[in-house]
Amino acid sequence: MNSLEQLKQITRVVADTGDFASIVSFRPVDATTNPSLIYAAAKQEKYRHLAVKAAEEVKSLTADPELQLSLCLDRLAVNFGLEILKIVPGRVSTEVDARLSFDTEGTIEKARTLIGLYEKAGISRERILIKVAATWEGIRAAEVLEKEGIHCNLTLLFSKIQAIACAEAGVKLISPFVGRILDWYKKEKGFASADPFEDPGVVSVTEIFNYYKKFGYATEVMGASFRNKGEIVALAGCDLLTVSPALLGELEASQEPVVRQLDAGKAKAMPIEKIHADEKTFRWLMNEDAMATDKLAEGIRRFTEDLIKLEEFIKAGFLS
Repeated sequence: MNSLEQLKQITRVVADTGDFASIVSFRPVDATTNPSLIYAAAKQEKYRHLAVKAAEEVKSLTADPELQLSLCLDRLAVNFGLEILKIVPGRVSTEVDARLSFDTEGTIEKARTLIGLYEKAGISRERILIKVAATWEGIRAAEVLEKEGIHCNLTLLFSKIQAIACAEAGVKLISPFVGRILDWYKKEKGFASADPFEDPGVVSVTEIFNYYKKFGYATEVMGASFRNKGEIVALAGCDLLTVSPALLGELEASQEPVVRQLDAGKAKAMPIEKIHADEKTFRWLMNEDAMATDKLAEGIRRFTEDLIKLEEFIKAGFLS
């Protein structure tokens, strides 16, 4: 078996893309999207019909340009999700507007809207993960949503305290980032090691995985944001890994052995201290973690920038 097939034997592989052809090619279990991926895909002619469909739907609902745009973005995200669900056997992640990252009630309402659109299209909420930024406010929104059976994927997660708060809130899944952590350490600390097991992003996800398994949390860990194949192989055994088409291709072309690195059984025996993530502890430990604070803020800004680009693209091409 090639490296990708070996990885699939011990970890659920997820495609991190809005390109349906890539999803068909690599046969992942689930798929994830975000505003950046949808913007990149929506600009391609082969996906234009999804934007056209969304625009036509909202024009029949309201003449208010601002409301049209908001409704169109929701429908476009869901339209991509619906097409992906025709391909993958599992779940698709659809992201809440990043500008709601510090708005608990706004996040809850947006998530309900997105789930409502999926259910109207005949899709069970069990096949949807609502992506929410792992801010304190986002985690509180996810706690409410999970109790309603709306499962969440907490993204932009860079620290153990974010992960602990998510687990204590009963979140279905988290997406701790690997590559963006490495980016920060290269820029700020001059990190230069090529050993994937010394990669600070790999170390972070491993620590989170072990913590969850040690204390029996049901929240799934899905490593994300990879910069190279070595990071992925070093996290073999993680519950899930979401990988870009380019790196999926590298894994498929490789014959390198892939063996389990993360082991839930071994984690249970590890001497790990339990931490309770109340708001005071969460905010203090985030404040003490310059990397997590920087990357969380940067990630929200980047997703917002791409969302605004997508808005301008939709307004100019489909709602004008």
